[in-house]
Amino acid sequence: MNVLIVDDEPLARERLSRLVGELEGYRVLEPAASNGEEALALIDSLKPDVVLLDIRMPGLDGLQVAAKLCEREAPPAVIFCTAHDEFALEAFDVSAVGYLVKPVRPEALAAALKKAERPNRVQLAALTRPAGANGAGPRSHISARTRKGIELIPLEHVIFFIADHKYVTLRHEGGEVLLDEPLKALEDEFGERFVRIHRNALVSRERIERLQRTPLGHFQLFLKGMGGEALTVSRRHVAGVRKLMHNL
Repeated sequence: MNVLIVDDEPLARERLSRLVGELEGYRVLEPAASNGEEALALIDSLKPDVVLLDIRMPGLDGLQVAAKLCEREAPPAVIFCTAHDEFALEAFDVSAVGYLVKPVRPEALAAALKKAERPNRVQLAALTRPAGANGAGPRSHISARTRKGIELIPLEHVIFFIADHKYVTLRHEGGEVLLDEPLKALEDEFGERFVRIHRNALVSRERIERLQRTPLGHFQLFLKGMGGEALTVSRRHVAGVRKLMHNL
């Protein structure tokens, strides 16, 4: 992976270059950038996979650079390397995949770069733009901000979406995350892969296992990957679920 270093301090640039150079599978691009304007120009010309980005710089700061990258069709992954830890929340707002505090520890840098490998630049672009933007089709991954940073969930790993007040819970093969996206927007984008079974629930069509009626007359839907746990199907959606299961 090609790595561009952006920092206004020559010693910091040299140290990061040395640390990256000691890791297998990464190449430091030359020249490095010393400010935000240079960074944007070099990103255009060099097309790095990852940018190690300082925050406090003359002119455009690192947060402003990252915000501009979010607007691009295929942005690189951004890892902030800063002496200041108070910008971590802002870093999430501009889709950073890592936040390292100087002096950067070699093992922390290696872990952040490894994390940046998971999505490629095209996937990151799809994840950071709104659904349907630029005429794009449904996203291949869902992105969620967690304590780990930006977590990417492949759509085929999603079991269901359930709306609860302001947020939507996404259950996937590895656990749960919260999304700040309306359930209706998710249904509009992924309607071919998910079906509504309740006013507040969408489930993966491919994971539907069986529909069961309880002694009290309620309907429960069992899904693959749920370990026997069932979701309630509202009466108005039962007929649609039965028809879908008949056609599967």
